Amino acid sequence: MVHFIGIKGSGMASLACILNDMGEEVKGSDIEKYIFTQKPLEERNIKITSFDESNINENETIIIGNAFDDTNVEVKKAKSLKNAEVYYYHEYLGKLVEKYTSVSIAGTHGKTTTTSMMAHLLMAVQPTGFLIGDGSGDMEKNAHYFVLESCEYQRHFMAYHPDYAIITSVDLDHIDYYRNLDDYKSAFIDFGKQVKKQLIVFGDDQNIQSMDFQRPVLTYGMGENCDVRAINFSEDENGMTFDVMIHHKLYGHFDLPYVGIHLCWNTLAVIALAYCEHIAADVVQRQMSTFEGAKRRFVIENKGTQTYIDDYAHHPTAIALTIEAARIKFPDKKLVAIFKPDRYSRIYAFMDEFARSLQKADEVILCPFPENAKKEEGIDIDIYDLAKLIPGCRVMNETEENARILSQEENVTYLFMSSKDIYKWKDLVKSFHCS
Repeated sequence: MVHFIGIKGSGMASLACILNDMGEEVKGSDIEKYIFTQKPLEERNIKITSFDESNINENETIIIGNAFDDTNVEVKKAKSLKNAEVYYYHEYLGKLVEKYTSVSIAGTHGKTTTTSMMAHLLMAVQPTGFLIGDGSGDMEKNAHYFVLESCEYQRHFMAYHPDYAIITSVDLDHIDYYRNLDDYKSAFIDFGKQVKKQLIVFGDDQNIQSMDFQRPVLTYGMGENCDVRAINFSEDENGMTFDVMIHHKLYGHFDLPYVGIHLCWNTLAVIALAYCEHIAADVVQRQMSTFEGAKRRFVIENKGTQTYIDDYAHHPTAIALTIEAARIKFPDKKLVAIFKPDRYSRIYAFMDEFARSLQKADEVILCPFPENAKKEEGIDIDIYDLAKLIPGCRVMNETEENARILSQEENVTYLFMSSKDIYKWKDLVKSFHCS
């Protein structure tokens, strides 16, 4: 029996699904509030209960979500048991990685989408397992590959020693843990040293360019010095097209149905791995042309003349790229950006950057911090401090009345962005529109 403490966490839910698919008996506990990650758990009939120390028993394997510590009654009891195997999430995952040809996707931005893309490609080549930070996880029978999203927070990815690793970007984040950019970069450098076969990095990222991984790397991007390089790039509301050169030789031509320069970068990362594993360009083109995206990453819905986009963007760089992609996809519509922050420390550290990114939209609406958002010592701000930096910005609570007000516009794209559950308010706004 495997028990998950915090089973609704995005990575935890994915891992629980994987172990269930591998034949393990799985159960878990979490808060009662509905979270979208529990849907695949329910589809597998995995039992989910509230936190209670009676859930913890001897002779079980217990996996603790990284967000939980000894103040949780189940964690406290688990650590007191003599005959139970107890792991934190990243520790258990580090063991699982060793059983497969592993591909670890790390980086500040683009991890989830790149992991989803990579799994989509490799499943066409060999049986493949995957663990994605959107709550998705699967392990095909007799899997050869295992693709996993790998988070740098508190250096958790140091538990992994993968065959391949991709670093999609290095852009200072998690400042509640990392002291500064050099400290943040050092984590990725140390992680890169643990890769067994090939480290693949985004060569257009200025921070990555300044990092010494003390080993050969394969670079991808659009710059002339990249080993895997996209040229002749163009895009419109219907998709993108480009050619790929690898070590100055043509690898293939790609015509893909998604928009946003960041998705081209993600695709190049997948192509770099495909090259390392001797996968032909036509296989990549065929698979990527059917890629439908990751959960909560630029998910588009239409109702009448209104378009609703739900996206996980919660860092100023990601917000800017997401707004730019929405502009390309829906060039003739008014763009309303609706953002809900997650951490006080992130807004405090990057307040000016958030303001600049959000102003790329035609109109900006900010939602207050969630009630359970952690307010770090020495940080005394609220959402109005950010709103003051954005001309014409409105602050709105996620109420039914405000949803009704928002729903009145026509020929508009609503771009909902947050790592929190802003998608619930998106659904409410959409429910009031008469198509």
